[in-house]
Amino acid sequence: MTRSLVLRSPKDRWSVKLNVRVLVVTLALAVLLAVSSLLALASGSHPTSFMEVLGTLVAPGQSELSLIILEIRLPRIIMAILVGGALGSAGLILQGLVRNPLASPDVIGITSGASAAAVLFLWLGGVAGTSLLLAPVAMGGAFAVALCITALAWHRGISPARLVLVGVGLAAALTAVTTLLLVLSPDSTAMNAYIWLTGSLYASQWHDVTALAPWLVVCWPLALIKLRHLDAQSMGEDMAQGLGSALQSHRLLFLVLAVGLAGSAVAYAGAVGFVGLIAPHMARRLVTSGHTGLLPIAALIGALILLYADWIGRVAFIPRDLPAGIFVAGIGAPFFVYLLYRLRRELG
Repeated sequence: MTRSLVLRSPKDRWSVKLNVRVLVVTLALAVLLAVSSLLALASGSHPTSFMEVLGTLVAPGQSELSLIILEIRLPRIIMAILVGGALGSAGLILQGLVRNPLASPDVIGITSGASAAAVLFLWLGGVAGTSLLLAPVAMGGAFAVALCITALAWHRGISPARLVLVGVGLAAALTAVTTLLLVLSPDSTAMNAYIWLTGSLYASQWHDVTALAPWLVVCWPLALIKLRHLDAQSMGEDMAQGLGSALQSHRLLFLVLAVGLAGSAVAYAGAVGFVGLIAPHMARRLVTSGHTGLLPIAALIGALILLYADWIGRVAFIPRDLPAGIFVAGIGAPFFVYLLYRLRRELG
């Protein structure tokens, strides 16, 4: 039996029911993330001790390592946490929306839209990593694909099955467009595009953090409030409508939230794959809860996956700095095969 903790206001104006296991797992993952971040801060081509890192964080003006720790490593680590958390959250929302365990921002076309727009921008003369226009262009591509998916899948409302089919079709078409642009591009442009398509947090700066953070500040709390309607929809359309859930408007809201989270993350970190697919499944193996309880756990797992992937790429091959997307794919591809194997066994 699941233990719960109920919090009530003094005059019972509101009450919140909290799953104790969800709270414990969330706290444990948060502590692991904090410790891992501190260890990542101490790692790099110029190794520093744990105490030196803490001293720099407490008194930055008195440390000679402020530039390395606060201006080079810390923004990159925070970006890994924000991007991984956004992708994990987006994957959970999409899997609940389409009721398909294999759904993710990659599969439904959001990542492909951002990638095609980014490569088109580079092909037209932009420069990866230095142009402030690349991230907004990529985000615009993600939202443009979302509008196309909604328009093509709309028939007296949004059907989850049509949403997946249209998304997969658009993703395939946009992948072909991206490949064509890469073939037609000069070698230098193609190299920049390939690095972006792999997914990299190299040269992340504080202005990237301040540009990405507002998307999470807006989308994540709204998702946390509304995800109870996704639990209702998982019981069937008739049951959801009987419980008072506005089916189509909530589906549209969840799609917008998923695109906002995934599109903004991909725009600033490149086409990082598999995080949105595997983080929700790992969360479900840790706790049995509704989507509201799973959201913080999926976000923390996504943050940990990308933090470790970027950490490995940054320190394991010094002096080279390899894209984090390589190591995420190394984890995600076997896990994807494992999911397919499990689904085959469950379906008989």
